[in-house]
Order: sequence, then structure tokens, then C-alpha cells
Amino acid sequence: MRRLRPWALVPVLGALLAAGSGSGSPSRSYPHSALLDGAAAYRLRWGRRGSALAFRLEVRTRGYVGFGLSASGGMASADIVVGGVEGGQPYLQDYFTDENRVLKKDPQQDYHLEYAMENSTHTILAFSRELHTCDTNDKSITESTVRVIWAYHHKDMGEAGQNYHGSNRGTKSLRLLNPEKADVSSASLPYFDLTNKDVPIPDKDTTYWCQMFKIPVQHEKHHVTKVEPLIQKGHENLVHHILLYQCSSNLNDSVLDYGHECYHPNMPDSFFTCETVIFAWAIGGEGFTYPPHVGLSIGTAADPQFVLMEVHYDNPSYTEGLIDNSGLRLFYTPVLRKYDAGVIEAGLWVSLFHNIPPGMPEFVSEGHCTLECLEEALGAERPSGIHVFAVLLHAHLAGRAIRMRHFRNGEEQKLLAYDDEFDFNFQEFQYLEEERTILPGDNLITECHYSTVDRIRMTWGGLSTRNEMCLSYLLYYPRINLTRCASIPDIMEQLQFIGVKEIYRPVRTWPFIIKSPKQYKNLSFMDAMNKFKWSRSEGLSYNELVLKLPVNVRCSKTDNAEWSFQGMTALPPEIERPYKTEQVICSSSSCLSCSLFVALLFVVHITASTIGNIGPFVQ
Repeated sequence: MRRLRPWALVPVLGALLAAGSGSGSPSRSYPHSALLDGAAAYRLRWGRRGSALAFRLEVRTRGYVGFGLSASGGMASADIVVGGVEGGQPYLQDYFTDENRVLKKDPQQDYHLEYAMENSTHTILAFSRELHTCDTNDKSITESTVRVIWAYHHKDMGEAGQNYHGSNRGTKSLRLLNPEKADVSSASLPYFDLTNKDVPIPDKDTTYWCQMFKIPVQHEKHHVTKVEPLIQKGHENLVHHILLYQCSSNLNDSVLDYGHECYHPNMPDSFFTCETVIFAWAIGGEGFTYPPHVGLSIGTAADPQFVLMEVHYDNPSYTEGLIDNSGLRLFYTPVLRKYDAGVIEAGLWVSLFHNIPPGMPEFVSEGHCTLECLEEALGAERPSGIHVFAVLLHAHLAGRAIRMRHFRNGEEQKLLAYDDEFDFNFQEFQYLEEERTILPGDNLITECHYSTVDRIRMTWGGLSTRNEMCLSYLLYYPRINLTRCASIPDIMEQLQFIGVKEIYRPVRTWPFIIKSPKQYKNLSFMDAMNKFKWSRSEGLSYNELVLKLPVNVRCSKTDNAEWSFQGMTALPPEIERPYKTEQVICSSSSCLSCSLFVALLFVVHITASTIGNIGPFVQ
């Protein structure tokens, strides 16, 4: 190991010195952590500090380390910081790239070094940045998905200019402002696995596989406190999402003998009894831990005894010979929590009545959890309301942004959840910073934004990732008998937009067939919509129409039962469109120069023998 000369320690504020010096476990100052690469060479730790975010990079290199935020996940128009230790001196520079990926030094330096360390193998950089900096070259950090980009090199920046990082680079989607949650250890808890057994994946782009399981915990109430995905190694991009449904309690063990392709004409009848979603996981998500006062109840007559696990396999390259054994692991405890958790599926009922014209840079769809449904269900079961603590927002490849809007007595409340940088490959439950109460008579609207600029045919609501969805899964307590609160837009008024006058009745085929006018005669409504010559102006006019159409209400209970408002027609509420985002208050670099962050700049050189005392930073 080369010897570095000692360097000066700049006087600092004691509290920040203690927080940044690395003594003790990094988890105290940085509650969130993620490995950014497959070789475990680059670890990011981070944590919120008021209006700023603190970062710590732990990288297997003695050269420079790069870190950035990018709207696309690439180098174009990215917000970048580069740092390291060279000749015993730290360096950290704020950069940005233009649309041509040219790296430029930012005239407003908003990343502030707290400390740097280097030993014979690794470099550690700790720095901070305001969430909103007033700098047009910086990317604001919000509750939306953030595409983090990373790179490193074995040489420092000054040794040979801007060394190209080669293959030591990548991107990862994260939610940097996920609230801190209680770290409840599951190491000593019992668990059971629900996993597929040697499922053959067909050589087609989309497969939904369903397998029935029996919950092993019976006759005594327990609470599931944590659920982890068990994704077969190498299948991380194959397994797109997993849904767990509660099935009828009247089934017997004969249904456990086989799995089957879901939504298939020959699907077993028992699968149709499984309508209540009790857990959802989607690609890119990690394990989910329930809050300390809430658990998923199992073991009583009212709880799921038989469950159906639906796994969505995405195989766009039509790879042959794939065999999968993925599933879920559920940790449980006999020590009961105060409340039982429930799940409500809200948004647009998945159907061909949800459609998006081609060539649209933006198209907005809305799914309504109507005041009529919430009035009836909550009024009967929980007049004081339910409390939402996490939300999973779900769409497919055309999705660009999703918001869950909340209305009470006609007045819009703060967004329940949102993701303005939606990433199809990163979908997980968002913990809410504060639990939100939903009362009888509230309105919930799942608002989905899509882009179809690269498509020449209609995009239809459906199961394939090339089809679309617009759904929100709400985790809440206490559990009530409401599993789905969604809507379907009226199809006939959509068809009138393209000039359809009459369809053949009675409807005997699906999709149904058009009778007049002549240019659409004997075409299915899907073919007619594709035949229509869509322009962007026509698409905008169509979007305005669809958002005002009456909707068919879906308001479902467990065991395929329905609330009385199921199937009825309701008018969507009159709301402000587009949604007005809350104004952010930014902190300029000049303000930061007065802050305590500028006071903290020091470098610590430590040997390989002492680096272990700082806390484990390589795994």
C-alpha cells in the first residue's frame, strides 16, 4: 500500500464531524442503502437531513468515483458529481452534461464534500446536496423514482484528464425520499415460501402463470410482518410482477395438485374464486415490511386459507427452454399487532375499453374509485375511515407518470402518492410519510400519463406489457370488506368519436362487430379504431372526451361478492386538469455558503487494518 502524507483537518462543527467521521455504523447517519452494481463494488448509502440529502459512496477503487441523477438513466442531460482522493487531497466537483453527453463543470457548485477516505482498495466519499437547488443544471430530488447513474475508474481525474470509465458504469432506479421505516429484524421469525416448481415458460412475450397454495398456518391467528420476493437467479428481468390472491374458503386440497396458465379458456374453475389481492410485488421492488402496528392476518376463519399466486413472465425475446422457480417468502409471528392490513385495488378495470391512440407524446387516462363506492362500503363497515400506509402504482411500457389524487367534499387534498418519473422496471410499494385517512364519500382518482410516440397502432388495456394498465394498490388498516374500487369508461361514446353509428346486436362476438357506417362495416371495434387516421390534434380531442365520459363502477367484496353500486354508471367529478404541482422552495448555492455544510470539509486517511473499525462498507 502506498503511503500518503498526512493532510490538514479543517475545523468543523462538532455535531457534523461526529455524523460524518464514520465512527460507528454508517446506518445511523444513512438509513438507506443499495448496491448499484452486480459485483458489489459500488455501494450507495443515503439519508434525509431536513431540506437536504446526505450521500455516502463506498467504491472498490483508488481512482475517481462518479455519481449522478438522470431523467433517462443515461449520460445525456444528467446532474453529476465526481470526486476522490489524489495525493492525499480530496476533490469533489459538481458537473452536468448537455443533450450530447458533453461533461461540463457546473458554475453553481451544489454538492458539498463532508469527508473522504481512501485505503489500499476502496474510496469513500460523503457529501450532501439540497433537494431543490435553484440550479437549472441540477435535477430536483422528489418522492418520484430517481434514475441514479454511477461510474468509477482506477485513476483519479487529474492523472489523465477525464478518464473514460469503460464498463465500470451503470444505472439503477431508486426512491431516494422513501420514508425511514422501523428496522424490525426477521432473522428469528418463522416463515413459509410460496414458490413455483419448475414452471416451463413458453417462448412468447407474455405469460401469466397461476399456482394454488394452502397457507400452512392454521387454527390460530398470526400476523405476517414481512414479505420478500424469491426471484430465481438470472430471472430478474423475466419475472415482472407477482400478485397473491385470497381464494374461496370452500375449496379443498385437490386444487393444490397443479398450476395452470392464468386467463386461459381451460383454467380451473377454482381459480375464478380468487379475486381479493392480499399482496403485490413488481419488478425492481425489494421486500416489504409492515409497520409495527399492522400485520397481514393469517390463521383464522376470516383469513385466507387457500391463495393463488399469479406470476407475470415477460419474455419479449421469445427465449426457449426457460424453467422458473420464483415466488414469495412470508415471515410471520404469533405476537399480534393492533390492526389487520387490507389491500384495495383502485384505478382502471383492465379491459379493451381503456385505449390510447398512437403517436401521442402524452395521453392521460383516469381510473375512478368513486364516492358512491366508498360511501357505501366505508359507511357500512368503517364510518370513521381507513388509514392508508403504502401505495403501489402500476402501469406498463407506455407509462410515464402516475398520480393518485384524493378529493373530499369536492376539494382536492394532497396527493396520496405519485411518481412523475415512472420506470416500468422499478415498481414497489411506496411507504407514505404520513398515514392518510380515507372517509366515506371521498373520491380517489388514479391518473396515468402515457407516451405512444413510437407506436403506429392503438394501445389497448390488457395483460401484456405491450398493453397498458392504470392501477393503484392501497395497503391500509383496519381491514374491511372492499377489495376493488375501480371504473371502466363507456365504449360506445368512444366509438362515436371515430364515426361509428351502429353495432350488431345482440353482441355475439368479442370484440364486437360494427354494422355502420360503411367504412367500418363488419370490422371489430379494435380494427375500426386502428383504421381511423389519428393525428395529434385528434388524439388530444379524443383525450378530452374520454376524461369526461360516464364510467361503469366496480365495487367488489371478497369471494366474488359485490356492493350494490357495482355495475352502475357514475359521472366523473369535475376536477382541475392538469394537476397543479406544489411549488417547491429551492435553496441557492449562495444560501448554502452560509450554512453549516460549508463548514465541514476534511479528509481522513486510514490503513487497511483500521478501516474495519469504521463499520462494514463492503459486502
